[in-house]
This record gives sequence, C-alpha cells and structure tokens, in this order.
Amino acid sequence: MPEPRPPLPPFTPETAAIKVRLAEDGWNSRDPERVALAYTPDCRWRNRATFIEGRAEIVRFLTDKWRREQDYRLIKALWAVSGDRIAVRFAYEWHDDSGNWFRSYGNENWAFDADGLMRQRIASINDLPIAATDRLFLWPQGRRPDDHPGLSALGL
Repeated sequence: MPEPRPPLPPFTPETAAIKVRLAEDGWNSRDPERVALAYTPDCRWRNRATFIEGRAEIVRFLTDKWRREQDYRLIKALWAVSGDRIAVRFAYEWHDDSGNWFRSYGNENWAFDADGLMRQRIASINDLPIAATDRLFLWPQGRRPDDHPGLSALGL
C-alpha cells in the first residue's frame, strides 16, 4: 500500500498551496523516480497530446522530457481548489541541445486519492522561444529559493 503524501484532501487554500509547492520542488529535482512516487500506481495523465498511465510510464516520460529540456526550472502557483482537486498555473524555462531557450506556460488540473497521491493530471502547455538574456528563473539547479519571486511577482 502506498505511503500517504500529506497534505491530504479535502484541501483548503492553505494546504493546497503547500501541495503545489511540494510538487514544484519534486519536479525541480528532475528525479523521475522521486516525482513518480507522488502519483498513484495507476495514475492517468494527459500532457499536451501525450496520454500516460502508471508510474513506469511517468518515469519514462520524465526521463525523456528532462533529457530534451535541459537546465529545467519550474514555478507553480495555485489557481483554484475544491475538495480533492487542485488547479495550478505554471511556467518553466529550459533550453534544447542547440542552446535555444524557451519559457513554457501552462495549466494543470489535478485530482487526488484519500492518501494525497495524485490519481489524475491534465496539463495544457505552450512553448515560447526566448533569448537567454530574457530568462527569469536563474537560481541554481534544484529547489527554487524561498525568496525567489513567484509567477505573479514576475509578471507571468
């Protein structure tokens, strides 16, 4: 049986904000195995036009993603919460193997089980080419520092 992942539903705005930051921290680790543990074993995703089911597929997907999307840095922000569901908006910056930089913007809808594991993730994402000089996410690889501005403070 999977280990519970607090905070647990039903979420309040405060506990949902904690859940969002924990998800951001996990993704910024760029550790597919670690990230996959936040999802149910049979979790279902729609990521852009890719459909994924289960932790093994999540690990494969994220391994490929972070191989392509180098120097990945992500910021998530709570958008809405109700019961066992959370909606977030996010932006992340990355470059391809040719050194072309992008900022990707998106929204995610999440649904959780009673143990706080995400059972469904629906993501819509758009990529915007940017100049390296236009980057805003400049912290060292890993967790975003607590004093780094969030999306709203950055005007995103």
